[in-house]
Amino acid sequence: MELYFVISIVGRHNADKLIDLHHSLNLSSVFTYFGRGTATSEHLSFNNLEPSEKTIVGAVATADLAKQLLKKAKNEMYFDIPGNGIMMTIPIKSIGGGKTLAYLTDNQVLGGAKPEMNFENELIIVILNEGFSDTVMEAARSAGAVGGTQLHAKGTGRSKSEKFFGVSLAHEKDMLYIVAPEDKKSAIMQAINKECGTDTHVGAICFSLPVTEVVGIRRYEDD
Repeated sequence: MELYFVISIVGRHNADKLIDLHHSLNLSSVFTYFGRGTATSEHLSFNNLEPSEKTIVGAVATADLAKQLLKKAKNEMYFDIPGNGIMMTIPIKSIGGGKTLAYLTDNQVLGGAKPEMNFENELIIVILNEGFSDTVMEAARSAGAVGGTQLHAKGTGRSKSEKFFGVSLAHEKDMLYIVAPEDKKSAIMQAINKECGTDTHVGAICFSLPVTEVVGIRRYEDD
């Protein structure tokens, strides 16, 4: 049995509809948290817009349920039209806990089936000092990123072990989710590291996760 972590990002006003979409497929392992879009202040001012409040929804789904969820997102919430939302699937290698999901070691395969490993897009996750999301996005856009979603976080590092690659983990942080085509991923991450890395006041670190399927970013394909 293949398992995937499905991440969805929508405007705050569509959060309830998106959650209902998950529940219609009995995907009960759903969590939600809040973020905002990363459109530049100049763009917002020019178009007389307010910052875009976002809701991020996550769920674990089998391959079949993940495909059904993406199909529903396209048909019922028009995710295939850029601007209505983004939904992506990330393969799960190991999982533990729960009544129906047994723990899997790294050497085991989920029920003998390997998740699809043909990745055209990747999810870049950036952890940075609070208040510098615009700076990171400027660097990312210079290397081809289209946009991202900002979240607020707080590290949980202990006083004796609060450093991770030189970044303090016990202070207020921002996080950025940036979906990028695989062929642009490295350039985007290199630009972030060069302009906003741990040796700067931004203190950013970034890593990427493979995305097996994504809807809501057709403009990448159009390019």
